[in-house]
Amino acid sequence: MFDLTTRDIKYLSGVGPQRASVLNKELGIFSFHDLLYYFPYKYVDRSRIYRIREIDGAMPYIQLKGEILGFETAGEGRQRRLIAHFSDSTGIVDLIWFQGIKYLIGKYKVHQEYIVFGKPTVFNGRINIAHPDIDPASELKLSAMGLQPYYNTTEKMKRSSLNSHAIEKMMKSLVGQLNEPLPETLSPALLAEHHLMPLTDALMNIHFPSGPDVLRKAEYRLKFEELFYVQLNILRYAKDRQRKYRGYVFEKVGDIFNGFYSRNLPFELTNAQKRVLKEIRRDLGAGRQMNRLLQGDVGSGKTLVALMSMLIALDNGYQACMMAPTEILANQHYETIRELLYGMDVRVELLTGSVKGKRREAILSGLLTGDVQILIGTHAVIEDTVNFASLGLVVIDEQHRFGVAQRARLWTKSVQPPHILVMTATPIPRTLAMTLYGDLDVSVIDELPPGRKPIATIHQFDSHRVSLYRSVRKQIDEGRQVYIVYPLIKESEKIDLKNLEEGYLHICEEFPDCRVCKVHGKMKPAEKDAQMQLFVSGEAQIMVATTVIEVGVNVPNASVMIIENAERFGLSQLHQLRGRVGRGADQSYCILVTGYKLAEDTRKRIEIMVRTNDGFEIAEADLKLRGPGDLEGTQQSGIAFDLKIADIVRDGQLLQYVREVAQAIVDKDPNGSLPEHEILWRQLKALRKTNVNWAAIS
Repeated sequence: MFDLTTRDIKYLSGVGPQRASVLNKELGIFSFHDLLYYFPYKYVDRSRIYRIREIDGAMPYIQLKGEILGFETAGEGRQRRLIAHFSDSTGIVDLIWFQGIKYLIGKYKVHQEYIVFGKPTVFNGRINIAHPDIDPASELKLSAMGLQPYYNTTEKMKRSSLNSHAIEKMMKSLVGQLNEPLPETLSPALLAEHHLMPLTDALMNIHFPSGPDVLRKAEYRLKFEELFYVQLNILRYAKDRQRKYRGYVFEKVGDIFNGFYSRNLPFELTNAQKRVLKEIRRDLGAGRQMNRLLQGDVGSGKTLVALMSMLIALDNGYQACMMAPTEILANQHYETIRELLYGMDVRVELLTGSVKGKRREAILSGLLTGDVQILIGTHAVIEDTVNFASLGLVVIDEQHRFGVAQRARLWTKSVQPPHILVMTATPIPRTLAMTLYGDLDVSVIDELPPGRKPIATIHQFDSHRVSLYRSVRKQIDEGRQVYIVYPLIKESEKIDLKNLEEGYLHICEEFPDCRVCKVHGKMKPAEKDAQMQLFVSGEAQIMVATTVIEVGVNVPNASVMIIENAERFGLSQLHQLRGRVGRGADQSYCILVTGYKLAEDTRKRIEIMVRTNDGFEIAEADLKLRGPGDLEGTQQSGIAFDLKIADIVRDGQLLQYVREVAQAIVDKDPNGSLPEHEILWRQLKALRKTNVNWAAIS
């Protein structure tokens, strides 16, 4: 059997160099193997032939058998169309083409028997089928047709007449060349144990299923395999790392932690915080490197848990450091932590790009001697010039801004890799977390500290501005601050910035007695920081901004968040933005402003936001509405393998199931030496070579 991965697609009959170049560019199909793994997105039953008198305009795809009585053309210029009158003796339908007319006139003959396939519609009281598939009746074996596959194609492909039908023809030619079975990619034990269809049968039946049953079995086999290797990759990698790196053992909880707990703790810990601290303590004392993801909604008290974890490191004679994605956020963490540690003998320092000269030198030498116990900073912390005496714990805030490769650099900062705690306010549904951060254990803080009122979310149409501004004025008079956020999307950046500028001027006019600052991503960092500072310090009452304010800025006095054109934001984004208010004890409001005309899924999004403040419920809904590819952060962190058939949302149960299967194999054969698993490790190696995003597993 020839190797499918090395056979260039242009050598497949019906392809050639021209078509091959379109397939390369548009779908990333270069070899026979790539084409075979390009799966249909739907199937249409072609086993039945209808009579013309049975059909109406509301039916999905149908198939007819009959002859063309004659052709005519109608319309001029761009409106020109070719009409064929088609009959099966029970009635007449019109077949219509708007493109490729010249080519078609000579192609089909009058009074010859054809099978026509397409979607019927009614126009001027007659049934029409636009751009049907037509095959000579003698060539089509109906029973063999079964379910017809449909493939996704792009506009560019359609222009090169590479539509779904053309791909189907190529696929037929390719499947026709598979004279012997393909090498199996799963072990015999797995196939038998989980009743999986052999690979060759699965691939043939995914493209050309004879009926729904076989199709289901083929789908199951291919999804199982895909998700299994994603999980095997993650778990093998996590196991390797566990073996390679012993973790520091923090045996005691000492004076620093206990002193903080009894004297400095600002309020009683919530039950969720206590539970998470227990999980972290267990990890720190277990003798293996902790790698934990801490999820908690905005304002749930993650920073406090992180600080208490850092104090355990200090009690055991180690240093700790905390990394944030921006300077403003690092500054905030620094202020918060200094405040919490007030009166305690713990040296905390801040290291960002703007700390220079003598100050910087003093911090760097303090790290080397061990005098600096807690370092807070941006990713400047992982630069080569920064070295610690004994780094025991690293806290990373907002994981999706830090790739796994950056995490790996941290491990080289000390003899043994430090324990890692990753924090995020972006709630990630469990199934997705298992795939994206499969090497991390997950803890969740799912309750708010006492005294926090849930944010009231209101949907308003943009025509009701008068009442909106009235309520804003009331809040400002009470001494509160307000955010007004505008969308900024790459495709329409110019227009968006113009809208923001206009919005800013409009707000300055509406509120002449207020100081208004503005922030967007196109500003120079220094300018941006200065404007932010005006708001943080309370000098400015209103901030007009794009989504740059998403992550982490803490202004307890801000109680109103107005989101303009809210229909243009995704759910997770809306939720993140909403979390910027409600930091103080006062009632806060988030106002979603939209136009009247809303698409169905936009309306759903807005309804979910008004109904709930629960980040996990929102993330689940977001995942269902948008699919995993668009979720904040998944693009950067990348799922190590491209998913071609499985869907993390819909196949969540299967994902959990295959994870257990993969876990059992890794536990039984951690070195990958058992002969029965040889095929699995070989396949994993091959997959890593071809479609791996190294950042995701380095």
